[in-house]
Amino acid sequence: MVLLLWNIAVNTMQMRIGGTETGAMAGKVLDVRNPATGEIIESVPSGTGDDVGSAVGAAGDACGTWGKKTPRERGTILFHAAQRVREQHKDLARLLTMEQGKPLKEALDEVRGFANILEFYAGLSSHSSGEAIRLGAVGDGIVIREPLGVCGAIIPWNMPVLIMGWKIGPALLAGNTMVLKPASTTPLTCLKLAAILDRAGLPPGVLNVITGPGEEVGEAIIRHQAIKKISFTGDTATGEKIRKLGSLNQKELVLELGGSDPMIVMDDADLRTAVEGAIRGRFYNAGQTCTAVKRLYVHEKIADHFTRELKDRVEALTVGNGLGAKVDMGPLNSAGQRERIAVMVESVRSADEGTIVTGGCEMRGKTFENGNFYRPTLVAGVEPESRLVTEEVFGPVLPVMTIPDLATAIREANNTRYGLGASIWTRDIGNVRRFFDEVHAGIVWVNRHLTVPPEVPFGGVNASGIGRENGQDALDGYSRTKTLLLGW
Repeated sequence: MVLLLWNIAVNTMQMRIGGTETGAMAGKVLDVRNPATGEIIESVPSGTGDDVGSAVGAAGDACGTWGKKTPRERGTILFHAAQRVREQHKDLARLLTMEQGKPLKEALDEVRGFANILEFYAGLSSHSSGEAIRLGAVGDGIVIREPLGVCGAIIPWNMPVLIMGWKIGPALLAGNTMVLKPASTTPLTCLKLAAILDRAGLPPGVLNVITGPGEEVGEAIIRHQAIKKISFTGDTATGEKIRKLGSLNQKELVLELGGSDPMIVMDDADLRTAVEGAIRGRFYNAGQTCTAVKRLYVHEKIADHFTRELKDRVEALTVGNGLGAKVDMGPLNSAGQRERIAVMVESVRSADEGTIVTGGCEMRGKTFENGNFYRPTLVAGVEPESRLVTEEVFGPVLPVMTIPDLATAIREANNTRYGLGASIWTRDIGNVRRFFDEVHAGIVWVNRHLTVPPEVPFGGVNASGIGRENGQDALDGYSRTKTLLLGW
């Protein structure tokens, strides 16, 4: 089953289950709004647990045929889909900006990233994993990898296209079928991508996209006994619930959860490069990125100068509708998200837990009155107990703190329940080695932050989740080994 949205401009919706189309206008729908204007872009079906059951049935029916195709055959379909995505990347990016809010240049990068992921896994298809082992007197062993079967994926609203690629690329190449739920505020581009995969030759039932609320559709996916693995990206509280439900059903899990990534700037760093890294690392996608810079620690010798430079760059950012040609930062994805950020900043202001250097309020004026805009914010001298430090800040607010040495930086970096990513900005290889060895994070950057190419495994430790996306690790995680022992 692929749930497809056809002819968006004329508001026509259809649901395709196992290759059979059925009308979806009679049931409940979810309105998808442009976060920059408040306007309704489109409405999509609000799926139910029964829809999930139908999708799982279609996915189960497709398992045998899809799983028996060679990895090269499956990879060829992914490659053809990537080509089609590249041909349509401008239209896809525009749709992504309209539903998510991010600047068009960021949406273009994300859509190209989706194609890049499919191409990466298509490239792995000629190197399918398996081995032959000579065991002497025991005989010989042959180890192959088999697909798990039907898998489930739940993706968030902040990077819906890229994360869809992270999940379907390895799962489909390994021979699995999938039931996928996009976020309710950003389903449209995901549906378009599913349609592209369909036209690229993906058989009916292999990829099934169900739109609807998480408490109904998402939970039905998690609870369904026929689904062998769940891959979830989202907040830590929901991830913990999924972990408990998944363990009851003995499902394999990949949970990519929250993060509070530290950025450490030592006194020998290239300051201009570090300032630009902080700007991109924090304000990319309006700060709504799991691996964004959430806590900035600057060596006390350079802190004042660094903060002044940072303030100038923050105030130079152009905020507006992501479709604008020169926009650096768009709106937050929802009014609720904006309100959460405003409350966190106000708690710092009222408790005198830091100094708001710039920003700290909603954007005002006719241009912003119907959108979810919040001014890019820089807060200096933030107290360790502040919510800006202890909680994940999913928005355009950057807390800055000073540190006297690397030991303190590492201690503060690890003073969190999260452990997704961390970066250090320095010219000293000794600093790099120590930071890498001692910081608790799934990925460590040096003189950069945020980027996650598909070739490298990605995931966190502690409250940031379990399992890995991307790379060979993710592909192996969507299969199981089966051993044949030969006695001659």
